[in-house]
Amino acid sequence: MIDHYQHTQIGYLTIAMLGAAALLIVCLMAVAGFAWIAFAVLVILLISLVLFATLTVVIEKDALEIRFGPGVIRKKFLLKDIESCQVVKNSWYYGWGIRLTPHGWLFNVSGFYAVEIRLKNGKKYRIGTDVPNDLEEAIRQSIAKTAR
Repeated sequence: MIDHYQHTQIGYLTIAMLGAAALLIVCLMAVAGFAWIAFAVLVILLISLVLFATLTVVIEKDALEIRFGPGVIRKKFLLKDIESCQVVKNSWYYGWGIRLTPHGWLFNVSGFYAVEIRLKNGKKYRIGTDVPNDLEEAIRQSIAKTAR
């Protein structure tokens, strides 16, 4: 039985792309001079880099929680509200970040695999992960433990 589950996925491609874009803007400003628009875009890129570089999934006691980056953006699900879960593969065009898809909300930093949870109220959410089978098993065990 799992009493505690925690896994952090690092979005290496997200980090590389946002970092490269930020570096490009810094280089352009060094050559062309300071520009407020370029600086604003740089700040947005750096904030996005901090907020969306990682996705941490934690299962403790009675809840499943997902947190992007340092945890400013988070979502919590009570285990008693989760009806089922299954490993799914997202289409490439669903992208990364927080997205509304035809299958419900997607929280993802990298890759195509996710665990889809269906709540008792019918809503569905997909949690992106690089270890989908481990996360699915942890959710299943936690749901079963809560149901007792």
